[in-house]
Amino acid sequence: MSLSWDGGAPGSGRVEVGVPVETGVGVAGLRVRATGVGTQAVEVAVEPREDGVVVVEVVAGPAVDGVASRVRVEWRVPCLGATAYWTPQTGPRWLPPSWLAPRTASLPKGAPVGSLIGPGDAAICTFAVAEPVLPVTIGEGVVEETGEFSWWVEHEGGELRLLLDLSGRHFADTLRGVTGWWAQEAGRPVAVPDSAFAPVFCTWYALHLAMTAADVERLAVLAAPLGFGSLIVDDGWQTDETGRSYATTGDWRPAPEGFRDFAGHVRRVRALGLNYLLWHALPFAGERSAAAAELAGHTLAHLPELETYVLDPRSPAVRRHQVERLAAAVERYGVDGLKIDFVDTFARPARPARPTRPTRPADPPGPPDLPPGADCGTVAEGVRRLLAELDARLRAVRGEVLVEHRQDYTGPGLWPYATMVRATDCPHNPTENRVRTVDLRLTAGPLAVHGDPLTWHPDESPEQIAVLLQSVLFATPQVSVDLAVQRPDQLAALRFWLSVGREHTALLRRGELRPHRPESGYPLVEARSGGQLAFGRYAPLPVAVAGDWELLLVANADPDPLVRLSFDRPPGTLALLVRDCRGETVESVAATRAEPAPDGYRLEVRVPLGGLLALRRSAADRRGSAG
Repeated sequence: MSLSWDGGAPGSGRVEVGVPVETGVGVAGLRVRATGVGTQAVEVAVEPREDGVVVVEVVAGPAVDGVASRVRVEWRVPCLGATAYWTPQTGPRWLPPSWLAPRTASLPKGAPVGSLIGPGDAAICTFAVAEPVLPVTIGEGVVEETGEFSWWVEHEGGELRLLLDLSGRHFADTLRGVTGWWAQEAGRPVAVPDSAFAPVFCTWYALHLAMTAADVERLAVLAAPLGFGSLIVDDGWQTDETGRSYATTGDWRPAPEGFRDFAGHVRRVRALGLNYLLWHALPFAGERSAAAAELAGHTLAHLPELETYVLDPRSPAVRRHQVERLAAAVERYGVDGLKIDFVDTFARPARPARPTRPTRPADPPGPPDLPPGADCGTVAEGVRRLLAELDARLRAVRGEVLVEHRQDYTGPGLWPYATMVRATDCPHNPTENRVRTVDLRLTAGPLAVHGDPLTWHPDESPEQIAVLLQSVLFATPQVSVDLAVQRPDQLAALRFWLSVGREHTALLRRGELRPHRPESGYPLVEARSGGQLAFGRYAPLPVAVAGDWELLLVANADPDPLVRLSFDRPPGTLALLVRDCRGETVESVAATRAEPAPDGYRLEVRVPLGGLLALRRSAADRRGSAG
């Protein structure tokens, strides 16, 4: 695909018919245009929703050139006061130039959504496309010549539904509206069991591939009493090799030496009260696996650097093989669920045309011709069928099966086939883990969002261990360290923060999330559930408390201990409790009050690094506020 330099979509080289779209939204400078590609007719309907939100539906007429017609929508707004551009792909929140190569979102990778953000975290324009499976090509960026921000989206099908939110609300509120719209469009409720929100101990960073059943059970015995609810046995259970390689993936049988009695091993771990999840790299058939020979000719690509082939899900033979092997973990060995890895490797985008100035490395070539016996034409549809067939098989045995997916395969088309979604690898990086889990929370819908497993040096301080746990305060934590070598103060910090998350799951992991300052990596994150309010403070910023509440939590992950709170209404008499990183009481006051200030009321409290502040309003003050 050639690139466009003026913010518009590049020409298709086919017959095109375009019409302007009147949205009825009173935003100065908004221009929208719908185009049918490969046709001489296009129909447009605009559905107003709440104030400032519309859905634009575009249907292309019959193709006139023997190739299926397509639909494109282009729009632009004045780029006034913009501070960040948000997409589900965690990265710098810069405003990209419009001439960058477009991105593609499909079921195996990404999601068709984005938000241009202005002052006060207000969304200038948030968009989403209601396509859960097939590829959607998305161009977005600043038009240098006009100072506008432009978008275009193009769909492989002949119909496209586009949501535009120009309401000016907080960007997180607009994205929550997107997930609600996606769920409505799907028309299929997704049930996620409470166990998906329980803390997880993972073997990956602690053991890598050098593990046996005895190693896993030793760690499981230590993890259960700390408050973990699940155990993920990662890469290594299927091979006795210890090198970093995927050459043995694809057969999915327990390692003959390290895991001799796999069913018995699983029973012993589950007897500790832990759910057992088992890692599988769904697309892979390693170079030294029997699967690679059995499924030769049914592959999308060879990845020599990983020593594996990527299987082609358009092939029923591939799907049968993978479903049989993955389902055996539940049916034969009794595990509670699967960690399904590398689904995004199925995405094989076409190589884009290179612009005359450098932009980014070229994508790998697209998928090959159809494999023998293929029953669908697109890889995305093949992935959907593979996941649907696996889901049906697993739920027939275990109705509340647990399935973990990972960033970047996070779109709404995957919601029915997962219960949790994890931030991609970022070991020893609390800032990245915070940003990635917050990004996931914004569009994960009903799924439990998990952090990348936390790991630390054996000499790490309990304060910094607490900061690691606070970095994923608004997600479900995963941990991967050798628990046997942890000092008592390190275990105390771990135990305390796991207990905080367990006590306040509805607030921290399921509440309405409102992160602040995306251009700065979310230095302040807020969540609300009913009368409960929580803040994660990751920089020396004031905490502005708005609205009514009965319980307020502030987790301090910044070395500056002075937490400055401002209230937009008199909070009345407050019970105050400050605990340190290990949960030990630093300060407890039965009754204190905020001081009047020109802009409301203020309270300053010293909270140590890794500590937690809890404020409770009296019942009388809550009744008075409600009245």
